[in-house]
Amino acid sequence: MDITINKITFKELSIPFNRAFKHSSATRSETETIWIEIQTQCGAVGFGEGCPRSYVTSESISTAFKFFNDHQYSIKENIHNLQNLKEWIALNQVAIDQNPAAWCALELAILDVLAYTQKQSVERLLGLSELAGRFQYSAILGDSSTKSFQQLLMQYYSKGFRDFKIKLSGDIQHDKEKFELISLLNDNDIEVRVDANNLWLNAQEAIRYIQNLEFPIWAIEEPLVGINYHELSKITQSLDCYIILDESFLRFEHFSYLVDLPSQWIINLRISKMGGLLRSIAIATHASNIGIPIIVGAQVGETSLLTRAALTISNHFSKNTFKREGGFGTLLLQQDVCNPPLMINHNGIINYQAASTSTDGFSLDVDLERLNTMLKKVV
Repeated sequence: MDITINKITFKELSIPFNRAFKHSSATRSETETIWIEIQTQCGAVGFGEGCPRSYVTSESISTAFKFFNDHQYSIKENIHNLQNLKEWIALNQVAIDQNPAAWCALELAILDVLAYTQKQSVERLLGLSELAGRFQYSAILGDSSTKSFQQLLMQYYSKGFRDFKIKLSGDIQHDKEKFELISLLNDNDIEVRVDANNLWLNAQEAIRYIQNLEFPIWAIEEPLVGINYHELSKITQSLDCYIILDESFLRFEHFSYLVDLPSQWIINLRISKMGGLLRSIAIATHASNIGIPIIVGAQVGETSLLTRAALTISNHFSKNTFKREGGFGTLLLQQDVCNPPLMINHNGIINYQAASTSTDGFSLDVDLERLNTMLKKVV
């Protein structure tokens, strides 16, 4: 069944965090999120979310709004079904490359309303496995004081977390104190990867720093400033660890840099960063085919909607998914757009069964009254 889009609404979603989240590139105390609502001629409604990040894709709320204004008429006129959507993406690839988070929000809303109109899940619409199952998530510890780090570490550990992603600060003594606290747990089941958020200028600096931590680390995310795959290869070969690519892998074309030594890379696949679900599926498919694992990642401050969209990837590509990040819901946000929020339990697990009153679209119950208190008009 085709749809006719009558109205597309673009707003900023502003939700304070319960605590600030810090890493070497940014400190956040509230969401930086765009929210799309699409209404069709027959009265169906779809929602989409995107998280522009200047230090990841050079986007902002204002650039996303410009992309929306430039393309909303074309979207209304040309997208009526899934095939139209795929054709529009192909024709506008360059613009989407420059505005992936903006397009992500629009695409998710379109997929939501298309599937809802056809009375089916987004997975069924896309010909993927229906979503159900148990999904384990990592504990993520931002840069904080040693005391705060210890408190959060023990909270996670006491709840059964053994998989940790640690944000590095660039202060070697401070970071060593963090890893000494983990060592004191004396637990061989603990796995640690680190996120440097582009701390170092070259491989030599990165290698020296990681060696000085004197802790077994199985993967390093984004160690270097800028995109330099040759230098990244030096790090993985010297330290015998994976390199996790986040800002260094933004679109399908970046595979051309990875094919010679696929075994040293992991792609951090964040749906907002990649430019939506369909592009993420294409990337996850090719990564699986050439032997590059993925981490299904998240932007800090995502709501239940992007968490739900990421589960589509986690579910269908489970065999090639090393780790999952996000799903924090109201553990981080003071409120969520959904009631109940889709989020990890105290053991870091999402046991997914469609809990919405509807199993169509993304199968989420958006609390419209609460949502309206969080939205700001962009001018």
